[in-house]
Amino acid sequence: MAILRGGRRIGNFDIRLGFPRDRSLENVTGDPRLKRAPGSGKESTIGRFIANVNQGEGLARPNRFICIFNPPEKYKLGDVGREQTSWGPPPYQRFESYNQSDLKRNIGMMCNKVTMPSRDINTVAHQMYGPRREMPYSYSFSGNIEMTFYGDKFLRQRVFFEEWQKLIYDLGSHDMNFYDDYVGSVDIMQLGAFESNDDRDRVTYAVRLYEVYPATIGSIEYDYGANDQGVGIPITFNFRSWYNLSSGELNKATIGSEFGDVPTIKESKDFGLFGGILNKLPPELQRAGRDVINQVKRSVPIGRVTGGRVFPPFM
Repeated sequence: MAILRGGRRIGNFDIRLGFPRDRSLENVTGDPRLKRAPGSGKESTIGRFIANVNQGEGLARPNRFICIFNPPEKYKLGDVGREQTSWGPPPYQRFESYNQSDLKRNIGMMCNKVTMPSRDINTVAHQMYGPRREMPYSYSFSGNIEMTFYGDKFLRQRVFFEEWQKLIYDLGSHDMNFYDDYVGSVDIMQLGAFESNDDRDRVTYAVRLYEVYPATIGSIEYDYGANDQGVGIPITFNFRSWYNLSSGELNKATIGSEFGDVPTIKESKDFGLFGGILNKLPPELQRAGRDVINQVKRSVPIGRVTGGRVFPPFM
């Protein structure tokens, strides 16, 4: 059908003129433009950069992290806050409903700011002839790290570290306790989403700080004008060293080795015939393939009933 049409009858003949409609969408699959590779067709710097980002499945995000605290073995929450006071709530509302494992989990979740520790190579100038060389003679760590925590209305997070500090000294005699009695460890983990796990966060990089203890419990500033702000609890930790917990192989290149008692962090697996094939494809094709398979799982008769949780073999 034409877009604009007109005509006139002259004798036994109809003379008509018109502008035909666009026919570019009649044979979309045969359009030669779809056969061209994306981009300019020539390798470029921005193209190589995008390819490297895609190979690493995107960039790490500074707001995707979690910390896990492992206080010393002698740390016990004990009878903290169980004495009755005239100005506070009943003791059971403050601490009895919070056992030690729950409080440790809460501390990790309430950590809202942390700095990944650094490591330095110490050098000394060495010169025999010509320009001098900076020769390494040792390695060292910064020795301290700062964290900030959200505080609930009972400031349980602050109490957690106050109790930890009590292992360092004796309040009555002012004597200092043994070093091994008050040092623990802290794990700092970078998180990333994986489509194979329904975009759930999984550990992609992790370090463990050894011989950690809270050296400074920072002050809290109160202000009548801060109506919509939460209390932040700054804590400064001292530590001796850190080790990479996620060292292994990246593209079959060994970049480190595990040290001590560390968790095993493995790549997720897709089971089944098609899952094995997908793992051999580039990351961008893996995502597209998983979308197709998940759609099939939900479309088959069994999948429509179970929401894709039960599906035929090979998927």
